[in-house]
Amino acid sequence: MSAYFTRFALAGFACALVTALAAPASAQTVARKDLSIDGAVTIATTAMADCKAKGYKVSATVVGRNGEVLLQLRGDDTGPHTMENSFKKAFTARTFRIASGEMEKRLKDNPQMGAQYLTGFTTARGALPIMIGEEVIGAAGVSGAPGGDKDEACVKAGIEKVADQLK
Repeated sequence: MSAYFTRFALAGFACALVTALAAPASAQTVARKDLSIDGAVTIATTAMADCKAKGYKVSATVVGRNGEVLLQLRGDDTGPHTMENSFKKAFTARTFRIASGEMEKRLKDNPQMGAQYLTGFTTARGALPIMIGEEVIGAAGVSGAPGGDKDEACVKAGIEKVADQLK
């Protein structure tokens, strides 16, 4: 009789264990901060205003956490390439979590780098990642100034305008 109860108890324990392991875990969520459209508008308009004050006609793109376009603004009398180029810069900065111009050095260091074949990739300077701490939540890119360093300086001004919100 005792062996029967032992087997029954072990069978019950095994069944409970299997049920517990097979049961779905509690729903798990990911808490994160994303760039708001208001933040994206402020970054882009500030970057464009900064460039305009310096005499540069530019377009700006702000992308979100997944590289999706949140906002694109085409500046008055800008070249036809500026919209696409500002996007490529922003997309590259978001994808690789670095200033877009850093990709030039990476490509020189590794000419076989596969990233160069990605759609939307560029080595052009003019975009910066938008970060909260160490987390990249988007990127902003500008195109049209006479040099990527000037584009990048305008982007920096835009991101600095919302720095208090990026905490």
